[in-house]
Amino acid sequence: MHSRILFKGTAAAVAARRIRHILGPLMSKEGWNCSAHEVKLLNTSSGDTVRIGEISYILKTPRNPELVPVNHMTEALPQMVMQHLRWILQKDLLGQDVFLIGPPGPLRRSIAMQYLCAVRAATRGRILVLEGLEKAERNVLPVLNNLLENREMQLEDGRFLMSAQRYDKLLEEHSKDELDAWKLVRVSEDFRVIALGLPVPRYKGNPLDPPLRSRFQARDVYYLPFKDQLEHLYRMGPNVPAERVSQILSFATTLCSQESASLSLPDFPMDNLPSALTVLNLFPMLSSQQLIQRLYPYQGMLGMEGRTAVEGVLSRFDLADGRVKRSPAAVVSVEPGARADQASVTLNIDNRNISFQVPAGNRLRRSPGRRSSTFIRTSTHNRLLAEMMQSHLVKDICLIGAKGCGKSVISREFAEMLGYRTEPIMLYQDMTARDLLQQRYTLPNGDTAWRASPLVSAAQEGKLVLLDGIHRVNLGTLAVLCRLLHDRELNLYDGTRLLRWDRYQSLKDELQLTDQELRDRCIFAVHPSFRIIALAEPPVVGSTTQQWLGPEILTMFLFHTIKPLAKAEETEVLQGLIPNVPKEAVDRLQHLTHSLRKSNDPTAQSLASSLSTRQLLRVCRRLALYPQESVAHAVNKACLSRFLPSLARSSLQKSLRSCSIEDRPDPTSEEKQLYECTVSDGVLTIGDVSTPVYQTEERMKVPDVLFYENIQHMMVMQDMLKDFLLGEHLLLVGNQGVGKNKIVDRFLQLLNRPREYLQLHRDTTVQTLTLQPSVRDGVIVYEDSPLVKAVKMGHILVIDEADKAPTNVTCILKTLVESGEMILADGRRIVSDPEEANERPSAIPIHPDFRMIVLANRPGFPFLGNDFFGALGDIFSCHAVDNPKPQAEFAMLKQYGPDVPDAILQKLVAAFGDLRAMADQGAIPYPYSTREVVNIVKHMQKFPDEGLANVLRNVFDFDSYNKDTREVLITTLHKHGIPIGAKPSSVYLAKELPLPDCKMVGYWTIAQGGNARRKLLCPTESHRIDVKGPVFLRVQSSPSERHESRTMSFTEEQAHWQLPMNEVNIVCDVTTANDSIYVATCNPVSLYAMKQRGDSVQCVELHDIFPRSISGVWQPFVSVAALGNPLQDQVLLHEEQGNTLLHLDLATGALRRLELNQDKAEVAPQKPANWWSSKESQPGYKMCKEFAHKNWLLFYKEHGSQLDVVDVLEGYVHTISLPINLQSVFLAAEDRWLLVESKTERKFLLTKPMQMGAEETEVCQFHAVSEDATSSGFGNSSGMAGVSPQEVSSDQLTSENLSSALGQNIAAPNRLLCDSHTYAHLIVGFPELMSPNEVYSFRRASPLTEAQGPDVFFGSSKRTGPAKRANCVSLLAANQVVRALPPSQVPLTEIFPKDVTRPMAAAYLEVTDLNSKKLKYIPVPRSSSVSPYTAWISKVSDTDVVMARLGAGGVVTVDMGGYVRLWETGVDHLQRSLLEWRSMIGAENGRPVQITVQRDSGLDVSSPKHGKIDPKNAPHVGGNQWAGGTGGRDTAGLGGKGGPYRLDAGHKVYQVSQPEKDAVPDEVKRAAREMGEKAFKQRLREIEMSEYDASTYDRFSAAVRRQVQSLRIILESLQAKGKERQWLRNQALGELDDAKIIEGLTGEKSIYRRRGELEPEMGSPQQKPKRLRLLADVSGSMYRFNGVDGRLERSMEAVCMVMEALEGYEHKFKYDITGHSGDGFDIELVRCDRVPKNNKERLKVLKTMHAHSQFCMSGDYTLEATKDAVSELASEEADEHFVIVLSDANLERYGIRPERFAHALTCNPQVNAFAIFIGTLGNQADRLQKTLPAGRSFVAMDTKQIPQILQQIFTSTMLSSA
Repeated sequence: MHSRILFKGTAAAVAARRIRHILGPLMSKEGWNCSAHEVKLLNTSSGDTVRIGEISYILKTPRNPELVPVNHMTEALPQMVMQHLRWILQKDLLGQDVFLIGPPGPLRRSIAMQYLCAVRAATRGRILVLEGLEKAERNVLPVLNNLLENREMQLEDGRFLMSAQRYDKLLEEHSKDELDAWKLVRVSEDFRVIALGLPVPRYKGNPLDPPLRSRFQARDVYYLPFKDQLEHLYRMGPNVPAERVSQILSFATTLCSQESASLSLPDFPMDNLPSALTVLNLFPMLSSQQLIQRLYPYQGMLGMEGRTAVEGVLSRFDLADGRVKRSPAAVVSVEPGARADQASVTLNIDNRNISFQVPAGNRLRRSPGRRSSTFIRTSTHNRLLAEMMQSHLVKDICLIGAKGCGKSVISREFAEMLGYRTEPIMLYQDMTARDLLQQRYTLPNGDTAWRASPLVSAAQEGKLVLLDGIHRVNLGTLAVLCRLLHDRELNLYDGTRLLRWDRYQSLKDELQLTDQELRDRCIFAVHPSFRIIALAEPPVVGSTTQQWLGPEILTMFLFHTIKPLAKAEETEVLQGLIPNVPKEAVDRLQHLTHSLRKSNDPTAQSLASSLSTRQLLRVCRRLALYPQESVAHAVNKACLSRFLPSLARSSLQKSLRSCSIEDRPDPTSEEKQLYECTVSDGVLTIGDVSTPVYQTEERMKVPDVLFYENIQHMMVMQDMLKDFLLGEHLLLVGNQGVGKNKIVDRFLQLLNRPREYLQLHRDTTVQTLTLQPSVRDGVIVYEDSPLVKAVKMGHILVIDEADKAPTNVTCILKTLVESGEMILADGRRIVSDPEEANERPSAIPIHPDFRMIVLANRPGFPFLGNDFFGALGDIFSCHAVDNPKPQAEFAMLKQYGPDVPDAILQKLVAAFGDLRAMADQGAIPYPYSTREVVNIVKHMQKFPDEGLANVLRNVFDFDSYNKDTREVLITTLHKHGIPIGAKPSSVYLAKELPLPDCKMVGYWTIAQGGNARRKLLCPTESHRIDVKGPVFLRVQSSPSERHESRTMSFTEEQAHWQLPMNEVNIVCDVTTANDSIYVATCNPVSLYAMKQRGDSVQCVELHDIFPRSISGVWQPFVSVAALGNPLQDQVLLHEEQGNTLLHLDLATGALRRLELNQDKAEVAPQKPANWWSSKESQPGYKMCKEFAHKNWLLFYKEHGSQLDVVDVLEGYVHTISLPINLQSVFLAAEDRWLLVESKTERKFLLTKPMQMGAEETEVCQFHAVSEDATSSGFGNSSGMAGVSPQEVSSDQLTSENLSSALGQNIAAPNRLLCDSHTYAHLIVGFPELMSPNEVYSFRRASPLTEAQGPDVFFGSSKRTGPAKRANCVSLLAANQVVRALPPSQVPLTEIFPKDVTRPMAAAYLEVTDLNSKKLKYIPVPRSSSVSPYTAWISKVSDTDVVMARLGAGGVVTVDMGGYVRLWETGVDHLQRSLLEWRSMIGAENGRPVQITVQRDSGLDVSSPKHGKIDPKNAPHVGGNQWAGGTGGRDTAGLGGKGGPYRLDAGHKVYQVSQPEKDAVPDEVKRAAREMGEKAFKQRLREIEMSEYDASTYDRFSAAVRRQVQSLRIILESLQAKGKERQWLRNQALGELDDAKIIEGLTGEKSIYRRRGELEPEMGSPQQKPKRLRLLADVSGSMYRFNGVDGRLERSMEAVCMVMEALEGYEHKFKYDITGHSGDGFDIELVRCDRVPKNNKERLKVLKTMHAHSQFCMSGDYTLEATKDAVSELASEEADEHFVIVLSDANLERYGIRPERFAHALTCNPQVNAFAIFIGTLGNQADRLQKTLPAGRSFVAMDTKQIPQILQQIFTSTMLSSA
């Protein structure tokens, strides 16, 4: 027979219930199979007795029968449970407390250990059940030690608990009143403690304190034996085949075995098997695998190894039937159920309809067939909802899915189908159990009371609770819900008990009490319909912090994973919700999103998370309204691509290109018109978006801000307005100081919207975000925070610095944005539905105009805030705010500083632009922003006399103590011509020498005889130009490092930069047009074009275009001419030997060939020749380009007799035949040309009509010019005749310049002519006047020789003819002639004193100034690299430079190393520049700064006088007696009044002296230097390193010093972030915690908080270091080609960088370095356990690399080395694994296909492998890069990039989670 309880009221009933209460956790509500006759009830004379086995226990009547658990005991108990019960009874009889230990599950009870509960339990003889002891901190539980041991305890209110025996003894001697007066309280002899806990360390938690542990008796309560479980499951699922039940149980038991624990698999939730069997019993056709996935979601929570193991076990028990068996297809109908709180749901599964009853809400249900406006049903959603219905039948549900995949939407749809009211509860990290269950509040009279949380109210009202974010909350907090989830029971802090519905009814019937009576006894029922749906993001496999899904949580829910929608379904959702979105845009978006989601690359997957379904809906809503917007813009905005790490950004761009999503840039011309902002007639228009201005009463809350508009900010505001009108909340992300606040304030000012402002910081809590508590008259009063005010009033809430607050705090904004709901700390609730607000008294409806605008700094270094964008980015519409572009920033600064010179503003904009780019690359730690520049400009506007260099210190003094940063800053500022550190006296202009006197040397007479005229007419022919082409060439643009030269001193040189040409190339011509400079080179033929102030060089390579003769040795020689309006940016290239004329349009890359000669007979020379090596100079074709800006040029052949005039615009060639053979032609004016006859060097003047049309019959006239010398008086002539001019000006000097040059007042036509015998000739009257023209000359002492110096001595020159370039330029406006001369032609002894070292000059610029009659020689610095073909160069120019005019007062030179230098020679220009330069430095007067105090002495001024002179010159202050005093009256002095004049006697005027920083005595400097050297040598001795070795190592170390420094800065910051302290709450000392004010009123002690380092959670795995392996290529090819591109040295520098940067971070980064070459793939260079500690050891590694590559075998083991490294690292335990392969790209040579290498890099997803190709022949590396995955490979064509690339890899991946 089975034992029965006979009388409800007997003590036996109570005892049995007591045992049931103990057994509650061990039994499911349906009962167990058991063996009989174990628990017996005996009636004896001494009372009722219960017997378990042979142990009996006498029962007593309970004082509070309602506290005795009911409905736990079942008819039959398993044998194992009996044995546990018997043991507990034994311990009870012995009076011992017990500890039941075992795996997680409903064996535990969570009863909070609180003072009140514990005392009540101890004084009323009850059993105290403590569950979750492992969750309590170690110092909490010892308070129980004495209570457990001696049943004694001192209470905080002064009472003392005393054991029953001692109390009863005292009671014999004293009265009860006395004992009460002594505050003694008797502990019942029946009081016992049952503790329930998990074994730590197997599970997470704190191990038991030894003193506490010793006071308990332990019992291992493991899962029930297999047989008992199986019998129970058979009863649960009678329709399920027995074999299948057995297989499922076998699977579960296997996963709970010790072996599975060793694989780190979490325990299978055995206790959920009965629930699963209930579902399977209804749906026998359901797949077991899918059901198991709900109980144990192994796909999402386990790594590769774990998933494989689980799937192996599934197959072993024939449970892998997921593909064979169907899951339910859809919910067919939801009908009213049998009871009011139930619904009858019909599912379709396997084409059958099955109906069953589930709990339901009492609202109007929506039928599954009715469509919703906010929810589009897809087959995936239908299936998921049907599966959720099945789980809902038996248990609570947890939905796991990525951000924005629709968890909340599906939960709400599920609730609507079943008629549930939902209760969204947003969980956050520092949420406590109290926040979940009950909070204290104060009553109006000041008393405190408990308020039930929304969760508790929902449990009583039968709502569906949405717990959003269980992955965030602490496991200890969540454990409070275990009992509610398992048993639907809960004990609250105020003593209230919630009971499961059926137990509540039993208790009510048993005790025959009414609901009101039970309520008075604080007992309430949990509504039978109450259910919880938890929402969570997927656990991160292997993460120490984000692997939230452990064995305890597995027992609480059934899990459903929401995968991202399939492409077709997502498209259906997008087009269903937004019908008018352009289809093409959706297709392209989908293509991109799904290609990123499918990728295995973690970078791509993180990008895909930014393109969640939620974000895609937002993008489509916008595209539907603004279809002209580009998809690329929308994607970049959603991913915030501007602030992605560079690897992720390039990966995104590559994906966009592969999906053919290109950004359409708006033309700048449109920008100007487009982004205007106007308010007219109450309508605001920004760009092309308009909206009515908001009408508001609260004008004082509308921002009023000084805002200077610029295009970039207007574009951001237009973007914001578009989203604002779509109803979005906005998130603005950007660096500091870029104007986020200004933009928002201006935006709201234009909209006329009132603003509430909330500033977040690291101490912001959820409470302070919503309410601010204060105590008023002993009552807690909550002030609404700006957030609540904005919600109520419909204002705009601006949340600033959102990234500074912990993300667990800011994420409560999610429910507000998403569902429009939020619960406040005072119990009120914000709701979006006005109807619901009317139903609830404490609800605050959201005002329809409420919006949020959130501002945050960019994620990552150097802000190191919390990643607000990562956590909440997809619920906002994101906008990246950047510093304005240069033009916009300049325009804005001009408005702040209208009087600041433009040149200074330009320099500031350029320098700060450079610094920002460096900050983006990580080269400097701080991103300088517009805010800093604005402050500089404001200062300069107010104090214009202060130098820029001084004002800049306001910003850069922060960095003055960081040597490396300071160096970078100074270099950058100097590059842009900001003379920081220069002195006003550092002016080093060239020395001026006197010019010889100007003498008149003769006349030029132009012959014009009447009879001779007929002969001298020159016939003209015209024909059209024959145009071939065009072909389109690639115009490559490369950045140029433009350096301003006037940084530390002022010289004639303005700026310089280097052309990106190779070292064998030869510069052969330069020309200028407006501010453009064009340089032609000839080996190979290329054209370089650049702007005078630009930062890039355009290059067009033409070596394929020029025809080559058969011999293949012909080398072209090219001249270049720039055309003018309307042909800007177009040039003509003329090849002199073959007379090839090419027209090139640099804007389009179109190249056309212009054929000039009709007859080709003359074109090809008889024999191909090299112009630099033939013994006889070949006659070439020449181009005269003086009037190229008017689009016509003249061509002639040396020694030929015709001129070709090419009119490019008209397209005609006019050929003029001449009666002479030409040597040279000079265009003195458009219609008058000076010709020089070959051999005789006689001069002729050719006049032609101005407009030469094809039809015109006018002919050209030809006049001889006779040169007559004035007799010098010594019988010899001036010797002027017979010298060919080098340069003739094509225009005349102004009359002022002419008068100044000749020293007489004169106005006449004139030309400036230069030749080798003079500095300059002036020919007055030429060419317009036919009368004799006077020739004035500045003679040289000796003529310039043609050949370069050394050739004179060797007798035979290397060349015979003159150089091709004369290098002589006349600057008419400056009245100067500038020549480039070789050093041998310069009077160096006159320029430089004897003891001065002369500069290494490529040439000297000889400046002849005809105004000041002075001569200057400016050295042009020698280039560091010059082409080895020196003989060729000597043909181009006498010097190593070519030169051209630049503007009115300067020249440009290009030397043979490709250095372009700009020079200023005009005196006026130099003076203006010097003034600017000095004003930038600021005045540095040596006088001390004086502080002058103005005071009114009260005495009148009598009469001014000098005053007495004090012979001692003592200082005098005040009075009116002494001269030279201060602050007095009438006398001469300073700071007084009424004196005749100021007189400074050298005394202080209340003054502060300026310490002279440079005045450090030399001996101190010397001592400091010696001290440094001594320490250095001492250090070398310590590590036994020679000075030679030290300098060798320094060569490598110095090259990467800056990168090492910046990498270490980043590592330090990350380390600091890892150590960042947090608030430790519940402290007994510290500062008062606002959230605990009420607890303070009630007398609690732990109401403080203080900052400290948060200890890691007990049992959480230790953080492991990151693992890095660097594979260095030390193969023979590295040594072989090192001479070509320095690849081996760069590789060594890269290795050096890694070793130096990671020094001291070995605990964070464990690294080793391995080499690979033909000798093998694992050459050990650095072992991870023996990393080099000092420079000597590091140098040894570098030497090993060098030696190995010199002597190793040839061959390539890159592939093997990569595979080996990846597999070896994967087997090691580390936080993250990285392999970086340094290799040259010649894999093809060894037959290695790129696909194999790509596979090697990506074969293990755990290991991030990257390849850096540091050498390539041809375009191998580029081809390889295209075949490798995005972001996994880099090409370092300039091997200096390797350190930057390494830094990029480190910062963007390794450090993203450091």
